[in-house]
Amino acid sequence: MPTTDPFRLAEQAASEVVDALGGQAPSVAVVLGSGWLGAADVLGVPDTELSTGDLTGFAVPTVAGHRGSIRALEVGGRRVVVLVGRVHLYEGLSEADVVHGVRTAVLAGCSTVILTNAAGGLNPEWPPGTAVALTDHLNLTNRSPLSGPPPPDPYGSRFVDLSEVYSARLRAVARGVDPSMREGVYAALRGPHYETPAEIRMLRTLGADLVGMSTALEAIAARHLNAEVLGVSLVTNLAAGVASTPLDHAEVLAAGAAAAPGLGRLLRGVIEGL
Repeated sequence: MPTTDPFRLAEQAASEVVDALGGQAPSVAVVLGSGWLGAADVLGVPDTELSTGDLTGFAVPTVAGHRGSIRALEVGGRRVVVLVGRVHLYEGLSEADVVHGVRTAVLAGCSTVILTNAAGGLNPEWPPGTAVALTDHLNLTNRSPLSGPPPPDPYGSRFVDLSEVYSARLRAVARGVDPSMREGVYAALRGPHYETPAEIRMLRTLGADLVGMSTALEAIAARHLNAEVLGVSLVTNLAAGVASTPLDHAEVLAAGAAAAPGLGRLLRGVIEGL
């Protein structure tokens, strides 16, 4: 019988990725958020590009700005895989679907995972185009990628420590590339609707600096597999009640395109500095 265990599916997909790369395991994974594709283009020219539709267990993205592919390239002497797009809970998918790409990358050999996203800014002093390194998150999705049956051997307990989800060491590397880089807390909600002004006031009270619809579950899954995680949000719009205009996904993509050169240099600098 075909397996439905999410870890075994990720193992199979990881084997397929390594085989497609000629047996050369990657060491760094980058997951692109909405509007980040241009940054990946600046990062470098891939020598291999795989369709996730040809790999075990991957759901098909349905959101503009998210493609179903994995690029592989060399950056600073390291083998890097770039997940071009992600899937989200609001697409009607499970937690296992959402984190499958990250699990696949880690099981393929990636000990470092860089999670990027487009986020609404709660700080009016951070205009669209601001890159922010995540220090922590509020997982308000009411979901966990570790719910369900316990992980099979050799993946240990489902009770993973999250005292340091986002690596202080990697944040220091990022600040070395961009000393002006801000740091903040990301609130993850399910979406797909944007938040109300009252919800944004609540999130600010809870200590959030940014809000979005991704990243937290992937970070949990990566830490469970002992990968080191860097989270980077691009402020693509000010959140409801902070912004003076209505929110629009096209604005998110446009802000990402405008910031792409700088974001690409940031990603390259971080990988070279590992």
